[in-house]
Amino acid sequence: MEQVVVESVSYFEACQNCGAQMECWGTQALVGGRLRWDVESSCSVCGGAAAVCGGAVPAERRDQMLCEHGPARLHVSGPSATGVAIMRVLRGELGIGLASAKAVAREVVNGEYAGTLPEMEHLARKLRKAGITAAATRE
Repeated sequence: MEQVVVESVSYFEACQNCGAQMECWGTQALVGGRLRWDVESSCSVCGGAAAVCGGAVPAERRDQMLCEHGPARLHVSGPSATGVAIMRVLRGELGIGLASAKAVAREVVNGEYAGTLPEMEHLARKLRKAGITAAATRE
């Protein structure tokens, strides 16, 4: 069984019940081969609490994770790390066209492609499954 990869951030939003500032904890996780975004929140004023599971990480929270934890990079190596093989995986996983896949593959080969640790580990696992030596690292 593959290890779960997690990154979390805390932030404040207005409570939907009373309007007070409510503390929220957001977690992006790679679980069972899928990326997910979960949020738990609680209001110290009215006692309201909520949990929302699944979905994609909001851009603002993704940026916050990158700022707080730093970016992870995707690295590939070995003879199987050809542009064509990498592009095939990227197109399937990122849902991008050929021109975009070529540009992203170039970044991957050069060790420049970055994102959150769960995102990069997700792609590294897909690349390894395709026979490409890949790793997600934080520098």
